[in-house]
Amino acid sequence: MKDNRIRPILIMACLLFVGMATRAQDGFDRSATEVINDMAPGWNLGNTLEATTSWTGAALWNNKGGLGTETGWQDTKTSQEIIDFVKSLGFKSIRIPCAWAFGHISNASTYEIDGQWMARVKEVVDYCINDGLYVVLNDHWDGGWLENHIKDSDAATIEKNKAILTALWTQIANAFIDYDEHLLFAGLNEPNAEDQAATNNLIQYNQTFVDAVRATGGNNAKRVLVVQGPSTNIYHTCDFMAGKMPTDVTEGKLAVEIHYYNPWQFWGMEKDESWGKVFYYWGKGNHYSGSTHNATWGEEDDMRNQLQMMKTNFVAKGYPVVIGEFGANWRDLSSLSNESQEKHNASIKSHYRELHRLCKEMGGMVPMTWDTNYRNQEGTKGCMTIVDRKTLTVFGTYAMEGINEIYPRPSESNINSTVLPNNENKAIYTLQGIRINGEPQKKGVYIINGRKWLK
Repeated sequence: MKDNRIRPILIMACLLFVGMATRAQDGFDRSATEVINDMAPGWNLGNTLEATTSWTGAALWNNKGGLGTETGWQDTKTSQEIIDFVKSLGFKSIRIPCAWAFGHISNASTYEIDGQWMARVKEVVDYCINDGLYVVLNDHWDGGWLENHIKDSDAATIEKNKAILTALWTQIANAFIDYDEHLLFAGLNEPNAEDQAATNNLIQYNQTFVDAVRATGGNNAKRVLVVQGPSTNIYHTCDFMAGKMPTDVTEGKLAVEIHYYNPWQFWGMEKDESWGKVFYYWGKGNHYSGSTHNATWGEEDDMRNQLQMMKTNFVAKGYPVVIGEFGANWRDLSSLSNESQEKHNASIKSHYRELHRLCKEMGGMVPMTWDTNYRNQEGTKGCMTIVDRKTLTVFGTYAMEGINEIYPRPSESNINSTVLPNNENKAIYTLQGIRINGEPQKKGVYIINGRKWLK
């Protein structure tokens, strides 16, 4: 019987084989900068594995959280299909914020991480690895056991915190010891350090994290490790931590993390205050005539200047930059008669586009967009969701458009396979992100498990 499903294109298949062979040779031979340059754009599985079902301190150092915390702050359990869809949008890396101490400790005296929780984290990491994505796995806020106490300078307290940090990261590193260079570890999230004294403590904790991971050996001896700047603030990081990165037994495998939420009045401020207005409009050509909500600071020049500071102080010295979180609230202005939804939409698009453009232009920096899976703008309050994980569609259209102007979505011009596989139990999407039920009926390019296939 004639098979009308597939017709291999030999040239494309050969190119795929060559690409895979080159990739296999890369291994851990590449520097942190080379790896980071291959990770853009990045996306956050936010409000998920770092979530909790209890805000009380009693949730620390016990196993009261359980697997149910994954849907404590958002309503969709992570699946391979979700990660496939994220990959189809053009993202090349995923940051997985993760809690360990906050509700996932089975033995408080030894700080033993619950086995079921570790298995679930590995399952989610594997979804990403299956799609050829890079993963940044961290110890997120985690109940604030350390991040809220960086400035505590009592010697005994610091030594105890070091011991706990070592215990946690020794377990995490051993659990993932066989994973290849696609997995990166990040020691913390947003360590609360606002001055040099607190940063000096943070520098000690960064060193503890690096030493703990390296001591486990195996692939962890060569893995890219990410340490955090004070409060992940660019100015603090350049002022207090430049030239003070950890020592490492492996050369060229360290990166530094900052976050970019700037200006506050544009990305997160919810209502006008006596000291200033919310910014609905950001960027050249996007201000709305007559509005009092045009940005008055923190636009393109400021963004460039801050990133240039990181390039000068870190990238140029061999330490690439992970912008672990970035975003701006997309707001619904329909209830306001004297404002422009169109100009605001353009502002969101410009904000996302400009950061990605500058990072690509400067090199050695990967922006990782924050995504909450909260699908309600709540009017002018706004939200930072791009992917609707429940329906596998794009919710934050303008943010996604801005990113794709710099990093286009996969297209027919870069198909990485031409043999349509057995589709049983596999999610199939068009290039527009629409899921297909059953066998595709039309000829064309489809996405299965994050890869492109030609029918």
